[in-house]
Amino acid sequence: MTPQERAAQAQAEAAEMMTIYGPACSRLGYAAQSDAWRNCVITLSTKYDLQHAGPPAGYYYGPGYWRDSWWGPNW
Repeated sequence: MTPQERAAQAQAEAAEMMTIYGPACSRLGYAAQSDAWRNCVITLSTKYDLQHAGPPAGYYYGPGYWRDSWWGPNW
């Protein structure tokens, strides 16, 4: 991917974030296109990404993680 293609992709992603989260940030009282509004857009996007990303591969903490896994039932 060339630097120009990466720049175009980054601009498209930024435009998509503004389209999705911009109205919510405006309703929260931030003036559109201000630094605070942009920070709100990034914050909401990051929050969504973290909530929907799921745990990393190989990461499991669930029922029986310690009891039935490495340590055995009588540990």
